[in-house]
Parts: sequence; structure tokens; C-alpha cells
Amino acid sequence: MIKINHAILIAATSVGLSGCATVMHGPNQSFVMNTDPAGATVKMSNGSTCTTPCKLELPRRYDFRADLSLDGYRPVYVLVHSKTGGATFGNLIAGGIIGAVVDSSSGANKQLSPNPLNVRLTAVGQTTAEVLLDKKGKEAGTVEAYNDKVRVDVAKSIGPDLAGLPAPAPAAGGN
Repeated sequence: MIKINHAILIAATSVGLSGCATVMHGPNQSFVMNTDPAGATVKMSNGSTCTTPCKLELPRRYDFRADLSLDGYRPVYVLVHSKTGGATFGNLIAGGIIGAVVDSSSGANKQLSPNPLNVRLTAVGQTTAEVLLDKKGKEAGTVEAYNDKVRVDVAKSIGPDLAGLPAPAPAAGGN
């Protein structure tokens, strides 16, 4: 009888924990954008817009492109990647396959990156590169290097044009 009670307790716990990230995080994430200097217009490929500094609630599960522009500064874009977060692995252990499927379908197991999106813009006429800043305001690398790192993955969801990949060459041979 004790073995049956333990089995019921384990099953109930597994069902209760299924979709743990969905319950804990939800399908949306608070996404913060800042520029140095402030006041840049941000237009995202998901249709959202704002002026920095700004904070939006965005779906965790979708990659997007954020185009930043400010008079007197070069326009730049940053590819925002929706990547699998640590909740996925914990969910497999605690909630099993059901929890992982629930979280995956809602996108709750994803995290938008980089977040916060902090960009130091470059004035028109300057040759320095636009830079991503970490949460403490320190340089984390150039926007170009970051975009190059995630470009192929992000292109799978937003398309090669928006991700900045070159157009495929036309097929050879043809009559």
C-alpha cells in the first residue's frame, strides 16, 4: 500500500510540475532597450516600436530584428535571439516530457538575448563600431560581431534578408 501511495504522490508531483517554466515565467518576457545616447527610435521586425530607453513585454519564443536610428548617428540593427533557457533542463528532470512539451509550445522555456539590449551608437562620420554594453555598462563586443554569431540561427525564423544574409546565388544551368 505504501508503494502505491508513493507512486501516486510521484505522479501527482510530476503532473503538478509539468509546464513549470510556463507557470513560473509565462510566454512573455520583459525586454529592456537602451541606447547611448538615449532617444533612439527602435523598430522591431515583430511590429513593435519604442523610443529608448524603453521596456516592452514580448513573446519569448520568437527571434526578431531591432533597427535603431537617431538623428546624427549611424543606423544599426541588432538580431535578438530566442534561445533555450535553463528551465528546459530542470523541467525534464522535475516535470518530465509533458512539462517540456508544455513549456516548448508556449515558449516559456526560451529567453530573449541580449536582454537588456544596450547599444552605444556611433555618430555619423565616426569610424568606431557600434558596441553592445553589458548590464553594468561595460563593452561586451561590437554589434557586428554579435550579429555574425547569431545570424544563421536567427535567419531560420525571421528570414535571410532580415538577418542580413546574402541572397542565395541563382541556380546554375538552365535553358
